[in-house]
Amino acid sequence: MASGSASSGSTTGKTVVTRFAPSPTGYLHIGGARTALFNWLFARHHGGKYLLRIEDTDRARSTEPAIDAIFDGLTWLGLDGDEPATFQFARSDRHAEVAAALLASGHAYRCYLTQEELAERRQKAQEARRPFRIDSEWRDADPSTWPADKSYVVRVKAPRDGETTISDLVQGEVTVRNEEIDDFVILRSDGTPTYMLAVVVDDNDMGVTHVLRGDDHLNNAFRQLVIIQGMGWDVPTYGHVPLIHGSDGAKLSKRHGALGVDAYRDDMGVLPEALFNYLLRLGWGHGDEEFISREKAVEWFDMADVGKSPSRFDIAKLQNLNGHYLREAEDARLAELVLPRLVQAGYENPDLALLTRAMPVLKVRAKDLNELAEGAAFLFAKRPLAFSEKAQALLTDEARGRLAAIHERLFSVSDWALEALEASLKAMAEDLGLGLGKLAQPLRAALTGQTTSPGIFDVLVLLGRDESLARIGAQADAATGSHI
Repeated sequence: MASGSASSGSTTGKTVVTRFAPSPTGYLHIGGARTALFNWLFARHHGGKYLLRIEDTDRARSTEPAIDAIFDGLTWLGLDGDEPATFQFARSDRHAEVAAALLASGHAYRCYLTQEELAERRQKAQEARRPFRIDSEWRDADPSTWPADKSYVVRVKAPRDGETTISDLVQGEVTVRNEEIDDFVILRSDGTPTYMLAVVVDDNDMGVTHVLRGDDHLNNAFRQLVIIQGMGWDVPTYGHVPLIHGSDGAKLSKRHGALGVDAYRDDMGVLPEALFNYLLRLGWGHGDEEFISREKAVEWFDMADVGKSPSRFDIAKLQNLNGHYLREAEDARLAELVLPRLVQAGYENPDLALLTRAMPVLKVRAKDLNELAEGAAFLFAKRPLAFSEKAQALLTDEARGRLAAIHERLFSVSDWALEALEASLKAMAEDLGLGLGKLAQPLRAALTGQTTSPGIFDVLVLLGRDESLARIGAQADAATGSHI
C-alpha cells in the first residue's frame, strides 16, 4: 500500500454508530464528558446508536472504583450507552486473532529486535540528529528464519512510500507522508494486544461508523488506518475535536480547578443540565443561542459547527448557566438536592417541606446548590443564632430597641401572611418617620444571623410566627435585659 485516503464518508443509507471509550484510570474527566456528549448528540441527531467501551487493558491502573465513577458521571449527565458497555480486556483473544490474521496475510511481521538493540539504534539517530524510525531486518524475513527460542513482538508493515489523507469532519483534509508512520507494535512479547490494535478491532466489531474524539488522537488515526486497510475493513469517518484549554489558554490541568464530573456535581453544586449545556457550547454553537435544551441540541447538532481551535473553560460562564437552570428547576427537586448538603453542614433533620416552600425565594439569588444550602441555613438554625460579623455590627443598642418595638407590633398581627406583615411594618416605619430599611436591616440580622437573605417578609412567613417572634425577642432581650 503506497498511498491511501480515508474519506469523510456519508451518513446516508447506513446507521450511524458512535462510541465513547474511556480508560478507567480515574474519574470521568471534563474533556471526556464533552467527547461523550458529542458522540451521543451525533448519534441521536442521525437516529443512530451511541455505544460505550471501557478500555481497561492497562490492568495495573484500571480499577473498579474508576469504572463506577465513569458510569456514574455518564448517567448523571444522561449519556448512558444504548447497549451494555463493552470491556476491552475481555476481548484480548479476538485482538490476538486479528494480529495472527495480519501476520498470515503479510501485513504484519514478527520482530525479534531486543530492547537493547532498539535503544542503541535510537541513540545513534539522536547523535545524528535525525528522527528515529523502526527499520527492522525482520520486516521481510522469511518465516523459516524465525528463531524458535527468542521472544518477539508483532509489528504492522506500515507503508513506506506515498502519503495518506484523512478527510476529517473537524480538521478537514489532513495528509501525512507514509514514511512518517512507524512499524508499530500490535502484539507484545507476552502475547497481549496494544492499545492501537485493540481500538481498531473493537471499533470494527462494534460497527462504529464515526470515530469522534480529541485531536490528540489525530496521529493515531493514520496508524490505525494501516490495520484497517490491512484487514480490508470499512474505514470509519473521523472527527477530531480540539482539546479544552484553561482560561489562560494553557492545556486544561488541575491548576485550573475541578476536572472530574463528580467534582462539578458534588463539590461545586452544578446541575447536570447546566454542565450538559456548557459542554455543548464549548467548541460548538448555534448562532447566539445560550440556553439550549437537550431536545434542541439533538435537533441542531452537527460536527460541521465544531470549531478547529481549542475552547477555553470559563468557570464564571458555567456558574451563570447553572444559575439559569436553578431558577428553571422544580422546587421539590432542588429541595431534595439541597437537603443532604444541609445535613452535611450539621443541621439535623431539616424539614423537606419547608425547604421546598422556600425554594422560590432562595433560588433567585443562587448560582449553585452550595449557595442554595447556605441561603436556606437560617431556616434550620437553632437559637441562640450564630451571627456574622456584619450582622453583629447591625445589632446596636438602638437597633435592639427598635427590635423590641417590632416584636410588640408583630405580636399583634393575627394574619401571619406576607401582605399583613408588610402592611404592619410599613405603617410602623411611617409612624417612626424612618425608611423601611432602618427596620428591615436589624430585623434581618435578628432573624437570620446574616445581612443578606430573601425578602424580609418572605423570611418572616417561612420561619413562622412563633420562631420569628422568638428570634426577634432574643435580640430585644439583650438590650432591655428583660424577657419578651
